[in-house]
Order: sequence, then C-alpha cells, then structure tokens
Amino acid sequence: MIFYYIRHGDPIYDPDSLTPHGHVQAEALSEKIAKTGLDKIYASTSTRARQTAAPTCEKLGMEAELLDFANEHYTWCDMTIPKDDGSGSTWLFHNENIINLFTSREIRNMGDKWFDHPEIAKYNYSKGVERVYREADRFFESLGYSHERYTGKYKVTAHNDKRVALFAHQGFGLLFLSCLLDIPYPQFCTHFDMCHTGVTIIEFNPDSTGEYCVPKMITLSDSAHLYAKGIPSNYVQF
Repeated sequence: MIFYYIRHGDPIYDPDSLTPHGHVQAEALSEKIAKTGLDKIYASTSTRARQTAAPTCEKLGMEAELLDFANEHYTWCDMTIPKDDGSGSTWLFHNENIINLFTSREIRNMGDKWFDHPEIAKYNYSKGVERVYREADRFFESLGYSHERYTGKYKVTAHNDKRVALFAHQGFGLLFLSCLLDIPYPQFCTHFDMCHTGVTIIEFNPDSTGEYCVPKMITLSDSAHLYAKGIPSNYVQF
C-alpha cells in the first residue's frame, strides 16, 4: 500500500475554508494526483480539508470518506499551551520553552512517555496522544496493517497495492505521523513540518516473510505540484 498524507491548502480558520490561493493550490495538487490515481480518498471533517480534496475527487470521479478523528479541532484542544502573554493558546511546537524542552536529552530519554515530564504533566497531553494513537491504529488496521505499538512494525493482515490518501492538517498530522512511524512526538514535531497541500508518501511494503512491514517515508511534504505551476508555498517563494 502507498499512503498519502496531504495537508489542506492555504486556509481561513474563521470561518473554516480555503483562501482563493488555497483553491489554486488544491487544483494544482489534483492535476498531479490524477496522473497516478487513487483507490481510496479520506478527508478530515473540516471544511478546509474537504475543499482541498474536492478537485482531486472530481477529477477521479470519487467521493471522500470523512474521518472525524482527523479534524484538527480536537488536536488543538488537546495539544496546545497558553501563550506567555496570556493572549490565547498556541501549538506546543510553536512555544520556545517547549521546543527547548522537547529537544533536550532529558525528554529524549523519556521516549513515548514524554508527557509525564514534571514541567508538562499538568497539562494532561497524554489524553490527546492516546486518542490519536488509538484512532490511527484502528484506521490502519482497517486498511490491512495492524500496528504493534512501539516496535516500529505492523502485522500484515491484508496486504494490498492500493493508493490511499488522507487530506487533513498540520497540527493533527504531526501527531498522527509520529504514531504511524513510531517516532516520539517531541522529536517529530520539532524536526519535521509540512507546507500547504504538501504530500507525504509512506510505503507499506512487507518483509521477506510477508507477515510484517515497517512503514517507510518516501517523501515529506512534497510541493512539486506548486513548483511546476510557479505557485509559492508557505515556505518557499519562487
């Protein structure tokens, strides 16, 4: 199986939708994906994710199956921290103090139990982590790959050559992909990111026994579809 994780296009967060630029990005993305095709399309229940998936669905004559657990609203509630100036909240990976903590040897040595660190345990991040991990494992099991948590391996229950895409978000995606790849969240969210309509590709290829596979990331947040059209991404200006 080839799994595509795609972040939504340039957004308006209130009301939830894409900007005109986001729609242009989504159209460019659909032209690229249409060349290889997909067997199954999933999308977060957010409007911006569904609007990003829409041009691809139209070109392929498919409908996206909606996954509410992938809606970033829940992850925002679970994985943010109050801003220092009291003006609201921000993602953990945008807070400088948390970044310094996440990149420390102390947190690295705690592995997947990073949320038990005394400086952050009071925020109960374990709730959000367990929710996404539980739902992500259930999702991939439905696709034929049963996660043996913290081993880096998946038991192959129904190997297939399908191309499956999920259109979702950055904040949710960093936690979701850390689960998928068994990379502790503090390391993943501080060292990796994804641009609007960036395409992350992960291959599920069984080992020689055919019983297990270790998912391998082939590309992270590929924006070649934007580059080909001369469209700026939120990280690189052409």
